[in-house]
Amino acid sequence: QVQFVESGGGRVQPGDSLRLSCAASGVTLSDYAIGWFRQAPGKEREGVSCISASDGSTDYTDSVKGRFTISKDNAVNTVYLQMNSLNPEDTAVYYCAANLMRRRCPGDYTGRTLHEYSYWGQGTQVTVSS
Repeated sequence: QVQFVESGGGRVQPGDSLRLSCAASGVTLSDYAIGWFRQAPGKEREGVSCISASDGSTDYTDSVKGRFTISKDNAVNTVYLQMNSLNPEDTAVYYCAANLMRRRCPGDYTGRTLHEYSYWGQGTQVTVSS
């Protein structure tokens, strides 16, 4: 049984940092490209970042470049998302998922490749507010 569990969310003030974790069981994260996504109230789910299985390369949606960093620890089968300089627009439920069709991140943040991801967890809430 495959299970992804996201954690690390919370309520912070603008400018603060958080580190999210995505722990997997029943699947080896290093076999797939792993993406972080978020969904704000009333909005569609959007891609935030991705880390490739093939070479560990990373990419980000434009709004988080320079502020967020994705990484993984294969030894503990966990992917992380370090989020710095948070702002209210980052408020959302954050999810991780595995791309079952690719080992390399698709580099697409338009939503066209969203269907390629599976094993969605319950998400972790991030709230940025003063």
